[in-house]
Parts: sequence; structure tokens; C-alpha cells
Amino acid sequence: MRAAVMYGAGDVRVEDRPDPKIVEPTDAVVRTVAACVCGSDLWPYRSMPATDAGRPMGHEFLGVVEETGAEVTGLTAGDLVVAPFTYSDGTCDYCAKDLQISCRHGGRYGFDGVDGGQGEAVRVPWADGTLVKLPVAADSALVPSLLALSDVMTTGHHGAVTAGVRRGDTVLVVGDGAVGLCAVIAARRLGAERIVLAGRHEERTALGREFGATDVVAERGEEGVARVRELTGGVDKVIEAVGTRQALDTALGAVLDGGTVSRLGVPQYEEGPLGRAGFMRNITLTGGASPARAYIERLLPDVLDGTIDPGRVFDRTFPLDRTPDAYRAMADRQVLKALVRP
Repeated sequence: MRAAVMYGAGDVRVEDRPDPKIVEPTDAVVRTVAACVCGSDLWPYRSMPATDAGRPMGHEFLGVVEETGAEVTGLTAGDLVVAPFTYSDGTCDYCAKDLQISCRHGGRYGFDGVDGGQGEAVRVPWADGTLVKLPVAADSALVPSLLALSDVMTTGHHGAVTAGVRRGDTVLVVGDGAVGLCAVIAARRLGAERIVLAGRHEERTALGREFGATDVVAERGEEGVARVRELTGGVDKVIEAVGTRQALDTALGAVLDGGTVSRLGVPQYEEGPLGRAGFMRNITLTGGASPARAYIERLLPDVLDGTIDPGRVFDRTFPLDRTPDAYRAMADRQVLKALVRP
């Protein structure tokens, strides 16, 4: 099969790799219908040391089940399924608490002999605990929005849930990338009355307004904090969807005492402002990697009936053999989120 492999910073290649096969009786082989490049894929794209072995890429995909292991009971060949961005057994104590991201037997695509999602097919471990069957055909117009449930929409939702967004809240979303825009969808879905989107890319913030943002703040740093406070007097909840120290500082500067900041962006810093000043403000700092599997079935009805349309964050489609171009386009901010079609 053809699949994307990263060999170092800026070096993504599409090459022939062995076709996936059932290894464990709990596996399934899924033929990919749609995949995508994640914003988190850009971190290794910018900084990964060169390697001879390469790393299979991609953790967001949707496809058709081709084969199942002997112990898979909930899926059959021909089922259209979406894969959350990590696999999980569905039975351990963490999975029972809907914290599948911490599954004791789970893992990440592209590591430990497991295929990446940016390829023609994927061996999915723990298929019953991981994959979610979809009630549509592979050619459905809903495929982009269903694919968004694999990561970007469920991650945005995780931010809104962990921030405790409720009806009537004023919410700041820091970051106008795909996760931030999906966090806007999620905050609106949970009843936020006012949503301030911090971002400076006009096409993205325009989409954010269509998703439910009531205000846009383009300023950054102290100026951005001042502008948010001028507009709102301070916000109840913040969803930080960037991962830089500046974004965290903005979140902490804009939130009211007693408020909540949820971190969604993978942190690119090791230290934060957690000293006496923050302590005295009684701010709750929460968030983290989304247990996407816990949210897919909760959000699926709203995608199926058109209540939410997160697939709009995919603003360009690339054939699989042009996956390196998809990485370049996203890294150069020419594309918000690239959809890849094998």
C-alpha cells in the first residue's frame, strides 16, 4: 500500500509499505476513505531529527472495515467506521471512566508497529474498543464532518467540557486554528452566550463567526488581554487551543478570578506562571489530551442531523500522493486543515 512517512523535519514522503494484516485477534484492517493532516503533525514537521527508519504519519482517519480478527464481535467487513486518534481496549479502568486517552493497553498510530492514518489502509488494534460504526455510506457528503470527530471536533469539545462551559457563559477561545474553531462550535453547542475568538487570520475568524463567535480579537499579548477585558470585563471560561506560553499567558490574563482555563494546545513550554499570584486568584487550570472515543457517539447525532458542521474546517483536499504538499501548505498557513483522499 501507499502511505506517508516522515523522515525528519520538512521531509515527508509517500512510499510503498507492507499491506496491513491481522496480527492480534482483536485487530481490524480498515481501508482508508479519508484522512487528514493535524496541527500537531506540524510540530515534528518543523523539528523532527533526521532518521533512516521514518515514522508513519497520521492519526485521524475514516474508512471501511476489510477484515476483522477472531475476537472482534461488534464490526464486520463493509462497515464504515471512524477512528479516534488513539486506540483503546474499551475495557480497562481508564476506559470505564471515559479516559480512553490513558487506556492501559492503548497507543498511538504510527508507533510500535501500528500503521499511520495517512495511508491506504490501517491495522487498528482493539477494534471493538476503538472504532465507531457510522450509519452512512462511504460517499456521503457528511464524510468531512464525520472525519472531524476523530480528533479536531472531539478535542474542541473536550476543551469546552473541561472548562465547564454552560448556558449563559462568556468564553474566550485562544487560537483560530481548526481546534480553536471547533472549540467555538462546542462552546456554542453547550450554550455559551458570548464567545470571543482570539485570532488574526481573517478567513479563519470569519468562519469562527459563522460557527458562533460573537467577537474577534486580533491583538496579541498584553494588548490582546486588554482588548478582551475591554469587551467583556473578563471571561468566565477560556479554551486555550494553541499550546504556546504566550497563549497561556493570554488565557490567564483574560480569565476572571475563580474562572477556568482549559488547555488543548500541546504545550511547547515546560514552565508556566503557577506561583503565588495565580494561587491567590483561585483559577482552575484543566484540560489536556482529549479522550476522543468518549465523545464521538455523543456528537455523532448532531453531525448526522446537520446541527454542527465541523467538516468546514477542511478547506482543501489533497490526493494521498500529494501529502507532502498538504504538510507544506499547512505549515505555510496557506491551508487551515488539509483533507487527504487515498
